[in-house]
Amino acid sequence: MADCCNKETRTTVRSEEEKKAIASRLNRITGQLQGVGRMVEEDRYCDDILIQLSAADKAIRSLAAYILDAHVHTCLIRDIRAGKTEVVDELVDLFKRFQ
Repeated sequence: MADCCNKETRTTVRSEEEKKAIASRLNRITGQLQGVGRMVEEDRYCDDILIQLSAADKAIRSLAAYILDAHVHTCLIRDIRAGKTEVVDELVDLFKRFQ
């Protein structure tokens, strides 16, 4: 999990293991989207393309949930313990974006 976020520099320090896991997921998503592009070029059936787009969408949502989970369990907990309760508003805004 990420060590912590720095709002001033807009950075989050992540372990090499976490970066590798995120990169792996991103590579898989990129491959899925490239596959959709090939399907369009090959005039594949709409349903087949939509199924692949749905799979890519689920993979993106899964990655977002993974990053959100790390953020909540590190940065937000730290800030709340330090009395910075305004981070709750930040979390609410993040959830609104996911809907």
